[in-house]
Amino acid sequence: MANELRNADFDDFAPFDFYDNFGKNFFKSMTQGSSMKTDIRENEKDYEVSAELPGLKKENISLNYDNDTLTIEGKHNVNKEKKDEKGNLIRQERSFSNTSRQFYLPDIDRDKISASYDGGVLKITLPKSESKLESGKQIPIN
Repeated sequence: MANELRNADFDDFAPFDFYDNFGKNFFKSMTQGSSMKTDIRENEKDYEVSAELPGLKKENISLNYDNDTLTIEGKHNVNKEKKDEKGNLIRQERSFSNTSRQFYLPDIDRDKISASYDGGVLKITLPKSESKLESGKQIPIN
């Protein structure tokens, strides 16, 4: 059965046929992965995290480091309107999505964490610490 699901053709989706599409929707969402592609590199002095968040505004991204865990959250809100030449509304679309990832990165010097966001890529540097601290820290994005 697993091979059947892996090889299933998910492109024959009928949007208003809930029962036929239920299994396809469920397994398609499982195979697509996360919407936040992330790389983590560790070296002697620190961890370097790079997360792709295209289309998000910096003010809609939140970073937090607490209990040895880095949390990255992003919110995306789109409201599109299309009007004809007379100003009559002919189409309006709205969408809202959240994405969130957490990574266990122990023994970080919280006071030296830095982050920047440019061109849809969030870069976070988490310097390693000799001593373990217990309090959480909100991280500003430059």
